[in-house]
Amino acid sequence: MASSVVLFSLLLLLLLGLFSSHSCAARLGGSRQKLEVNRHLNRLNKPPVKTIQSPDGDFIDCVHISKQPAFDHPFLKDHKIQMRPSFHPEGLFDENKVSEKPKEKINQLWHVNGKCPEDTIPIRRTKEEDVLRASSVKRYGRKKHRSIPKPRSAQPDLINQSGHQHAIAYVEGDKYYGAKATINVWEPKIQQANEFSLSQLWILGGSFGQDLNSIEAGWQVSPDLYGDNNTRLFTYWTSDAYQATGCYNLLCSGFIQVNSEISMGASISPVSAYRNSQYDISILIWKDPKEGHWWMQFGNDYVLGYWPSFLFSYLADSASMIEWGGEVVNSEPDGQHTSTQMGSGHFPEEGFGKSSYFKNIQVVDSSNNLKAPKGLGTFTEQSNCYDVQTGSNGDWGHYFYYGGPGKNPNCQ
Repeated sequence: MASSVVLFSLLLLLLLGLFSSHSCAARLGGSRQKLEVNRHLNRLNKPPVKTIQSPDGDFIDCVHISKQPAFDHPFLKDHKIQMRPSFHPEGLFDENKVSEKPKEKINQLWHVNGKCPEDTIPIRRTKEEDVLRASSVKRYGRKKHRSIPKPRSAQPDLINQSGHQHAIAYVEGDKYYGAKATINVWEPKIQQANEFSLSQLWILGGSFGQDLNSIEAGWQVSPDLYGDNNTRLFTYWTSDAYQATGCYNLLCSGFIQVNSEISMGASISPVSAYRNSQYDISILIWKDPKEGHWWMQFGNDYVLGYWPSFLFSYLADSASMIEWGGEVVNSEPDGQHTSTQMGSGHFPEEGFGKSSYFKNIQVVDSSNNLKAPKGLGTFTEQSNCYDVQTGSNGDWGHYFYYGGPGKNPNCQ
């Protein structure tokens, strides 16, 4: 009897020891992660000159232009900021001719509570919970691999592996030095927090292998990245097919911002409503023929900044493909197609006020002129879920309607 008591006591002590070593390891792991997250936050969140709280809960830090994240890059230590492009593309589409004009100017929500001083740039502050939502600190602010629409080889097995679906228009087969579009702004419904819905343009160089170069800009709803369902302005870049380089917005060193009024990743307002007021944003990205940097302009008034050409291999010269359109993540919740919406959540055939559009689609040629795209193609993996329809007229130039509801009786 006594020996069984001793044996029981020894077993109990052993179990307690195992439990405490596990909890100790968990605590150590937890504190190590916390340390890593805090280090990352200190790298991203630069000391502000002023902070503005947005009505949506964001904090916008006005950071001195020379202290922005771009200058953490070793190649940019002695970089002299170019405050404006040497050349602007010629032949901008005349926006004043457009018949169905949006009712008012689109703004960013934080503007109602103040503005950043000159010589500063507005940066959306990254919070601890933002980083913790990512699969790892290293992957925070990055797209998953293979989220690029590849029109020529749409094998279903390849598509479903990546879980990304698209409805796009594209041009290829030439050298391109930029692209422009006016994009209808909506707030699509997202089914799962790990999914997103975006509408953007892609400037692409290289093959669709490990060396793909991409510059991207548009609007997105991404609960994982931002912690809410707001529609936000965003940019993205990569020089190795989303593997180790690049990020969204200013979440790594790369893009150099020169504008004090527009914040990457901040909410845009108002958004379009079904059979109601329509709002859109214009985005222009082009390669400065003199310096070689890729510049971005938002609307007609805001030159936002540039991606230095050394970030890229193929795009250091020119782009070989331009894409415009929508992308969603389909994580197939419950084994069925997601009901995450693309664009307005309505199919292209519904038309203006109901379906989302891109209009005034143009490309920049080697003479730095904006031209109509030649041989505009379209691509979608499952047109019963999300579709695209192109057209052209005097008011809108080349345009297309795109999007859809995702899951429906014809899309399971």
